Amino acid sequence: MQYSAHGSYRIEQQNNILLIEAQGSFNDVVTEQFHKDIKIITDKMRHKPWASLISFKGNGVITPDAEQNLIETTHYRVENGMVAIAAVIIDSTYADILQMQLQRIYQSCSVQFNFFSDTKNAKYWLESFIN
Repeated sequence: MQYSAHGSYRIEQQNNILLIEAQGSFNDVVTEQFHKDIKIITDKMRHKPWASLISFKGNGVITPDAEQNLIETTHYRVENGMVAIAAVIIDSTYADILQMQLQRIYQSCSVQFNFFSDTKNAKYWLESFIN
């Protein structure tokens, strides 16, 4: 699934890990569609523990309205079996800002999270959490 008015994303389920690739700035329009798409996949995964691996590419940041939407989306995922999130920020001039935004989102949802420089180590960490 993808939405590309401002930012874009791709969602793929790989066993008990939800892979999300995001690029560009996220505003409320993008995050509202993201929430709808996430609900569809979350409903399929909620019967056993699962985790999310999110890769952010480029110089995107999250608007304040979008941040609130992502908090609601993250709460929904936690309520439906998500046990951890691993985030990878790739080629971003604004990596520090994005990491602070994501920390606020994840901490407000009381979910285990960690930041990584590559997807291989992020996936390994998630698998250890799930198993």
